[in-house]
Amino acid sequence: MDWMQSLLLMMGSVVLLMLLGMPVAVAFLSANVAGAWVFMGGLAGVDQLARNSIASVLTFALTPIPLFVLMGEVLFQTGLAIKVIEGFDRLIHRVPARLSVVSVVAGTAFSAISGSTIATTAMLGRSMSPVMLEKKYHPSLAMGPIIAIGGVDMLIPPSALIVLLGSLSNISITKLLFAGILPGVILAASFVAYIVLVAWLRPGMAPADDDAPRLHGWQKWRPFVLYVLPLLTIFGVVVGAMTGGIATPTEAAALGAAATVLLAAAFRALTWRNLLEALKGTVHVSGIILFIIVGATAFSQVLGFSGATNGFLSVVSSYELSPMALVVVMMLILLVLGCFVDQISMMLLTLPFFMPLVSGAGIDQVWFGVLFLIAMQLGLMTPPFGLLLFTMKGVAPGWITMRQVFASAMPYVLLGLLMLVAVFFIPAIATWLPGRLG
Repeated sequence: MDWMQSLLLMMGSVVLLMLLGMPVAVAFLSANVAGAWVFMGGLAGVDQLARNSIASVLTFALTPIPLFVLMGEVLFQTGLAIKVIEGFDRLIHRVPARLSVVSVVAGTAFSAISGSTIATTAMLGRSMSPVMLEKKYHPSLAMGPIIAIGGVDMLIPPSALIVLLGSLSNISITKLLFAGILPGVILAASFVAYIVLVAWLRPGMAPADDDAPRLHGWQKWRPFVLYVLPLLTIFGVVVGAMTGGIATPTEAAALGAAATVLLAAAFRALTWRNLLEALKGTVHVSGIILFIIVGATAFSQVLGFSGATNGFLSVVSSYELSPMALVVVMMLILLVLGCFVDQISMMLLTLPFFMPLVSGAGIDQVWFGVLFLIAMQLGLMTPPFGLLLFTMKGVAPGWITMRQVFASAMPYVLLGLLMLVAVFFIPAIATWLPGRLG
């Protein structure tokens, strides 16, 4: 069996099983076992694959994943995330489409204290979009910003997907965590600028006045000082520990998780019940991610033994593409995949082929990692299978159609594409901060 047949067999098996409704991790596991039997020598190959796969998750570098997920779960289960919305809601006044701007700013703050993209979108969608739609905001301003800022959660640490990408691609997790900050902040700022500009040019898309009470003095600043600033110290703890060289990403994640629990207890928002719910959610999400890592590692090994990886790389190398052209081709592949598969599946399907090409062409791995993250972030918002689109539909009022959800996300997809182009032509957007911090 030549490499092309091997590749089609493995990829086709995974895609077919997922189309039949099988979970991603189970689909990869089933294809891996069959591939190991065929390409790695029957039962002995399956046994070797199992040992190597288990070893892939018994690594200290993956510990930040459950810790980052725990931070977000505690904030959402205790209700402290709602306090962040209230804090910014009292401060932001006299801007067009004020509630849309509040959603983006609050969502950016959540990105700095939570590692869960879906949880951020669900919480903001449940609390903010019905209010905006009731006040006659256009759906593109009531739902679009929430969908968009949920994707930014992937770029700003703490981010479980950054840790997963760094682990699967052997890119420095610390550098990747820092590299996503500047693109994420710029992207959030572009969302705010777009919202204000559209609402100013087309006043009918948002009410002229939100009838929000104009508070002054301590009443205006109280939620921000009492809740937002202390919660943002979690971001300071995580980033500061790594910046100062006193903690690895794993140790910084542990400090962040401990700070989150202690703050929740200090606010008297932590109970045994919501702590148990947060732990259950953490185990559920982390278990899925680690199971998928096992499948990804095994998939890469089977492709290597079958000769599919080397065959694919030799064909690509024969075209003698420049490094920049190679990156363009890989980004186009990711953008197309993002319309049909989830982000973890994108990593599993592409990284075994992309990373050898990146290393061989001498491409900056941190820069490529940020481009990969932005492409995955766009996949969260692109029809027909963008995960955040379905999350928003699930929490939006019943009369909202899927078509309206799709349309509301499109302007922010275009802004994300512009960010991808900007990072491509100005790599310093991704590499400057990690370089400054050493």
